[in-house]
Amino acid sequence: MSESDAQALSREAARAAVLRRLDLTTLKLFVAMCEEGTLTGAARREAIAPSAVSKRLAELEQTLGIALFQRRATGMVATPSGDTLLHHARRMLRNAEQAALELAEHAKGVRGFVRMLANLSAIVQFLPEDLRGFLAAQPALRVELEERPSNRVVAGVRDGAADLGICAGDTPTHDLASLPYRRDRLVLVMRADHPLAGHPELPFSATLDHDHVGLHAESSIYGSVRAEAQRLGRPLRLRVHVPSFDAVCRMSQAKLGLGVVPSGVFDLLGPQMRLTAVPLTDAWAHRELRIVTRQTALPPAARLLLDHLLVEI
Repeated sequence: MSESDAQALSREAARAAVLRRLDLTTLKLFVAMCEEGTLTGAARREAIAPSAVSKRLAELEQTLGIALFQRRATGMVATPSGDTLLHHARRMLRNAEQAALELAEHAKGVRGFVRMLANLSAIVQFLPEDLRGFLAAQPALRVELEERPSNRVVAGVRDGAADLGICAGDTPTHDLASLPYRRDRLVLVMRADHPLAGHPELPFSATLDHDHVGLHAESSIYGSVRAEAQRLGRPLRLRVHVPSFDAVCRMSQAKLGLGVVPSGVFDLLGPQMRLTAVPLTDAWAHRELRIVTRQTALPPAARLLLDHLLVEI
């Protein structure tokens, strides 16, 4: 055997040893240790003796040949190498859990899953009807839908957490394929007795003398609002951040300020709260939502959903 062959076999043996130690039980203990910070906390969480946790983690470090934790008087903190493993361990555990759930569903007759991420605007305005039509036509499929801000929709699809994503059109999509989905327009939501009520439409600049209610800080809508105020060199009189469109409307109803929401959201929520809407004239208020996917071939179920969403445009 040549020296190069021997080295290759040695590397393969080392990889096999690492994989043997990255079993799900060890990974769960490792994640628990990172999140709890102490052997006692990790052992309690996983219902195992602290000595067993310590032994497993010591063997893992020995097999990997790197330190995963810094031992401190107050507990244990992950090293940079530990942080890297933590990132992958969480993903591996999520994938294992998802596999178990999907296999259980297959036993009930389900023939496929589509994992999907979407921003709040798409989920509230368009996806309920689109998914209803899709699932009616494909009763043996299931869709797992999670709401995320647009930038994290893109990150999730790139990382493989989802097959499809829907995000704001101005979100950088990097190396993902991007297809048009829907368009919407942002409106100001307010009480009927607000000084700006009754205008047919307004530029955002006309609102900056008034209090605002902001959607959560990661949302693309809040990002647009903040960027426009900065461009105009004016302060944004933000009274409160809230996590959802119904909360924006409710706060506006309570006289806490103007809200900015898509027109379709206002149509669903505003009238029942006796609110009024004034469309914004700014170019950025005319928005596009886009579907993003990885450049690789989609699983069959995801391809079916993508085709359905594109037909629905």
